[in-house]
Amino acid sequence: MLVAAPADHATVAEWASRIALSERSLSRMLMAEIGMSFGRWRRQLHVILALRHLSAGQTVQAVASDLGYESASSFVTMFRKMLGKPPCRYLLEQQKSA
Repeated sequence: MLVAAPADHATVAEWASRIALSERSLSRMLMAEIGMSFGRWRRQLHVILALRHLSAGQTVQAVASDLGYESASSFVTMFRKMLGKPPCRYLLEQQKSA
């Protein structure tokens, strides 16, 4: 469901309620199955989706908006924290190494 609507900012408690689990059960399940918290998993999903869209030629502003970020700068900050570089630099370096 989150892949279909990545801009959905529901909390882990809200997601747990949607799938008829307790927040604690969902958190434990995520840790056991994927080894990370819900928030970290959502950020990784956003990075994967962002790379797909940016590689297809979408602007950083459009991608940030599609993923539900309030501004392009907040999206770039998240991206930099996750991959160590801003989106444009990351993509350029990936293209050079390919």
